[in-house]
Formats: sequence, structure tokens, C-alpha cells
Amino acid sequence: MNLEDKAGSYPATLSGGQQQRVAIVRSLIMDPKIMLFDEPTSALDPELTGEVLRVIRDLAIGGRTAIIVTHELRFAREVSTHVVFMEAGGIVEQGPPEQVLGKPREARTRSFIGGIFG
Repeated sequence: MNLEDKAGSYPATLSGGQQQRVAIVRSLIMDPKIMLFDEPTSALDPELTGEVLRVIRDLAIGGRTAIIVTHELRFAREVSTHVVFMEAGGIVEQGPPEQVLGKPREARTRSFIGGIFG
């Protein structure tokens, strides 16, 4: 996680991205079958967002199963095997990322992602 130099640091002295990485490591210690990430990059600047997304990408490449709630749609398209697009607590559309984020069937999904991938 590239945090060796922070081993003696207090949490308050760590950046947001470093704190997120520590939280991920703490979860991994329990060796969970599934990891849950709820907006892991919210309130992070672009550089720190990149750090956290790299960690999650590495976990996915390593075969770790994760459920990620995110607005980082490019990231979701890259690392997901299944995408669920939700609105107001309900599922609008779900399926492989190529379908949901590439060729959505539902008008609401098309409207939402049009400005991102359009």
C-alpha cells in the first residue's frame, strides 16, 4: 500500500487517500470474501482519488470480489464484471459494464451516462 514510511504516524496526520488505504488494509486483515466500498473516493482530490482507485483496481486484478458504490463510472467500466445503475433506491438497469455503460437499454441510464461517455 506504499505506507511503510507512515508506520508510526497518527491517523490525523495522514492524507485522505492514506486514511482510505489504511481502512482497506484493516479490512483485508480479516480476509473477507467480499469487500464493500461505499463511495471510497468521496471528498478526495483527484490525486488521492487515483491512489485509492489504484488500490481497488489491484484488489480486483488479484481476484478479490468487491461491491462498490461509486460515481466513478470510467473506473466502474474498467474493473467491473457486473454494473447496477440505481436511482431513488431502485434498480434502473443492470448487466455487464459494456452493456449498461456502453449501450444502455433504459432512457434514464442513457441520460445519466450520456454526459460522461457521450
